[in-house]
Amino acid sequence: MKLIKTCAIAISMVALSISGNAQRIKMIEGDLAPLRSEKQINTDFTYEHLSVGKFDNESDYITKKKDEYNKKEPGKGDQWAKDWVSDRHRLFEPKFIDLFERESELSVSSKHDAKYTLIYKTTSMEPGYNIYISRKNAETDAEVWIVETANPSKVIAKITVENAKGRTFGGNDYETGVRLAECYADAGKYLGKFMRKQMK
Repeated sequence: MKLIKTCAIAISMVALSISGNAQRIKMIEGDLAPLRSEKQINTDFTYEHLSVGKFDNESDYITKKKDEYNKKEPGKGDQWAKDWVSDRHRLFEPKFIDLFERESELSVSSKHDAKYTLIYKTTSMEPGYNIYISRKNAETDAEVWIVETANPSKVIAKITVENAKGRTFGGNDYETGVRLAECYADAGKYLGKFMRKQMK
């Protein structure tokens, strides 16, 4: 009897987790009907008007962190600022694309010649932290626009992706980029599932 109750609780927790993830993706405009016959899609990523943690302006966050690191070790802050930007193309976007392709059944065109383009607009980041004895998961929010590649002003659909979580099971996510990369993996996975369902 105890085992049955334990299993029931575990199943309920999984169901709540799935439900919670589903609720983070929301269609706010249009529909994905035009994509039903498509096998490929382009992807673009933008980071304009980005808030980070308590900072409404990303540049203020970068200045603060860079100064803090440079005071501890000259040059460390400058390298951190470079990594903050380069991690987008090196870590975040590949993670997103990998999981998105697996779940959506759409492949991302390497030649950028697909009929439609998915523009992933990150609007906020919470980098989180991991200091061995305490941790806070990273989170990101974004707005997704599906547009015609030849005519980007023609928006097919707009979707919000809220509270994409960044965490690793091993707990070895001491670097900011690693935590945030997992947010993009999470977003790609659940956005892919959402779009596949919407395209049926």
